[in-house]
Parts: sequence; structure tokens; C-alpha cells
Amino acid sequence: MKVVVAGGSGSLGRRLCDRLADRGHEVVVLTRTPRLGRHRQVAWDGRTVGDWAAELDGAVVVNLAGELVDRRPTPANIELLTRSRVEPTRALVAAAREVPVWVQMSTLAIYGDAGETELVEGSPPADGPPQMADVAKAWEAAVHGAPAGRLVVLRTGIVLDRDSPAFDRLTGLTRWGLGGRIASGRQWISWLHVDDWLRIVEECLEGDVGGIVHATGPRPVRNAELMATLRKVLRRPSSPPTPAWAVRLGAVALRTDPALGLTGRRALPAVLLERGFAFEHPDLEETLRDLLHGSVPAP
Repeated sequence: MKVVVAGGSGSLGRRLCDRLADRGHEVVVLTRTPRLGRHRQVAWDGRTVGDWAAELDGAVVVNLAGELVDRRPTPANIELLTRSRVEPTRALVAAAREVPVWVQMSTLAIYGDAGETELVEGSPPADGPPQMADVAKAWEAAVHGAPAGRLVVLRTGIVLDRDSPAFDRLTGLTRWGLGGRIASGRQWISWLHVDDWLRIVEECLEGDVGGIVHATGPRPVRNAELMATLRKVLRRPSSPPTPAWAVRLGAVALRTDPALGLTGRRALPAVLLERGFAFEHPDLEETLRDLLHGSVPAP
């Protein structure tokens, strides 16, 4: 296939482009700043239809475009998060004539802080917070009307991958003795190994699935379990919990959003499981050992 990837210069995008190329697909990256690299890169501004639109002819589309969410939830930043997702999506929709398959990135944050609710693809989006649910709803709405033979909206959980910003922050804090649970530690974390995320995208491109798909592992865990497992794998002693007020205070210094640590979602990949999709890394401890130590067995 010819695969046009918008947002292919991000960490997940680079992983995906390499994976697709390794499997013999032609990869074209739409980017604001083309550089020399393994994959052909085509300039676009992410807002308007231009010469790049010709690349969509006969191609499938993967749209990952959007700024990182790791920033303070100010009105200006919320507007940036929304605009950086909506404008590229609308430009792709306006430029496309007939796309066989369109994989549209989204996020499980569309469910807000869902507490104990078990979320599947038919669960309704939340009414907030605006930097999570509202941004995600606008992102998904922007793809409505896409001329796609098959459209997949990929609501993605926390993708665990070495050298990714979120993973580096978690492991760094744990190594420095700050790997205790966050607040009560009861908030649910829906996660998956990057290799499974890549396989899910391939399933969406090559299979016959359509509509909303949860890209997350089959075993969500509470924050307390995540941090305890991370301490075990990194061989760090028990750490005191970080109270909610300290998370909010620290988020100011780190210029991040405290809701990233204080909220949670218990999402299941119901569509994938019904299709018989087999996760290669369903276990959290094995996943962390694979990413941190190359599958070194437990002592």
C-alpha cells in the first residue's frame, strides 16, 4: 500500500512509518518541516489544501497530527491542542477525494475522569475536562464527512515506549525515589506496549474493522499497581505517595497538567478482543521489563 501519514514526525509516527516501510509499504510523511530521512517527506502547513493533496490519490491515510498534551491546561494551551488536531484533520478531509482506508488518531481521554466505569467503544464521551474530553470530541468531529471507504477512529490509551516523554518521566521519577502512588492510587490506567499499538494500526489498515476502536491493552491497572510494578522492575524501594496537592504544585514547576496523573479511565479493547486480536504484551510487568531491560526475567 501507499500510506500517507500526517504527524509522522512524532515519536509514534516515526515508529509507525518504520514499521510500515519494513513491511514493504510506500510511506509518505506530511510535515511542516521536511528533512532528509528514510521516508519521503512532503511539505504542508497542516491547515490548507495544497500541492500535497495529490499524494492522497490511491493512498490510505493515517492521521496522527496534534501537539503533545503534556502542558498546562490554560485556555491558550487548550486552544492550541484543539487547533493542532482539528485544522490538519479538516485539511485532509477537504483534500481527499476517495480514500480506501482512513485511520484517525484519537484518545481515551474523551471519557474524562471515568472513575470505576468500565469503558467500551459504545460508552458515551464525558462533558469535561476541556483539555481532555472537549479536545478529543472536537478532534473526532473534524473527521466527519471524510470520503473514506472505511474509517477507523483509534481511541488510544497510554502507549508505553522507551524514550517517549511520558515513559521517561515515570521512570525518571521512580529512579529518583519518587515512584510512589499518585494521590489515592486508585485511578485506572489504560495502557499498552508500543509493539501492540503498531500491530493494532496494521490490523486497522489491513483488516475490515471500522468505527471506533480502543487501542489499549486488555488489562488496565490502577495507578498504585503501575507504580509498584515500575519500582519492582527498576529495583527501587517503596516510596511514599505523592498527595494530590503536591501533584498540582509540581505540575506548575514542570509546566504540565496535573489531571494527567490525577484522573483515570478503565477502558477495554472490546472490538479487538471480539475479533480475536492477540496482544503480544498483555502483562504490565513483562512489558516494563521488555522496555527497560530487554525482557530480562524477574530475579
